[in-house]
Amino acid sequence: PPVDSQNLATDNVSVIEGETATISCRVKNNDDSVIQLLNPNRQTIYFRDVRPLKDSRFQLVNFTDNELWVSLSNVSLSDEGRYVCQLYTDPPQEAYADITVLVPPGSPVIESREDVVSEGNETELTCIAMGSKPAASIRWMKGEEELTGETTAEEMYDRMFTVTSRVRFSVTKEDDGVPVDCIIDHPAAKDLLAQRHLEVLYKPEVKIVVTYPEGLTREGDNLDLTCIAEGKPRPHQIKWLRVDEDVPLHTVVTGSELYIENLNKSYNGTYRCVASNAVGEAYDDYVLYVYDPRAGEGTPPKIDHAVIGGVVAVVMFAILCALIVLGRYFARHKGTYFTHEAKGADDAADADTAIINAEGGHNNSDEKKEYYI
Repeated sequence: PPVDSQNLATDNVSVIEGETATISCRVKNNDDSVIQLLNPNRQTIYFRDVRPLKDSRFQLVNFTDNELWVSLSNVSLSDEGRYVCQLYTDPPQEAYADITVLVPPGSPVIESREDVVSEGNETELTCIAMGSKPAASIRWMKGEEELTGETTAEEMYDRMFTVTSRVRFSVTKEDDGVPVDCIIDHPAAKDLLAQRHLEVLYKPEVKIVVTYPEGLTREGDNLDLTCIAEGKPRPHQIKWLRVDEDVPLHTVVTGSELYIENLNKSYNGTYRCVASNAVGEAYDDYVLYVYDPRAGEGTPPKIDHAVIGGVVAVVMFAILCALIVLGRYFARHKGTYFTHEAKGADDAADADTAIINAEGGHNNSDEKKEYYI
């Protein structure tokens, strides 16, 4: 029987269906023995540089005493198997090259349970990759977010597979128009994907804009409000109302606009714009407060009460400190006042005379005098 020799070498080959495989038989030390290549049925493909097999897809690439290189073009699934490099020695030496044929899947297809879905509801998408070998892997992306799907692989024939993946998720209005990709990973395919853009219906978004006036709403002014409503589908109805009260009689409503002339305080209240579509309805409120005709005119600039409070506190503290210092000063000189008064009090008719007597009794004296006020 032939032996699996370390003197003879070859390599396994993976090739995509329809492309070309190259098989090599390499001898390290050859003593003029013949090299041949056999197919999986052990039919001789090449004997040295001669091809006995009548299959022109096999072509000689290179032949020497130590090498035999053979190409097989337009590979099909039937070519898959174990090829034999054989060296005619006694006993013959053999090495084995497995050819694996890869079959890329067909273009993937995304199917959806429904064409459009309303916000808050769940949708389901299915991606199918047919006829691959080996089985393909499927990944899901929603925009920049990766989703987790449930994948099954079904074997068909000749180890060919059809792979199906399902993904479920709830949608929001932000998902409208977002692409969902079914990405195929397979050794025989690159950049293979299918894409579906989500179509999401959502209830209106409503905003009231004051067209007029720009500032305060005063008595005698006019009021012009515009209701901006966007949704999918486009809102089919926009209506105005005043919460808990009737709209003033001479209010003019034209579609999305509400107009009131000659405002007075009886019109105060909350005005609401309600927009509806097939998904639902939503509203926005505007609170009207009518000011006196001259309200806001000549208003002094706003005062920062916190700053004023801080300044007052600093001033009060300074005054308090001054009072303490003065109090201590007067307290220190109070005793001297009474002492001088006491010196001349015996003969004095009043306090001033007492002070003069205490200083020496001379009204016109050049001596230094102290006065206390």
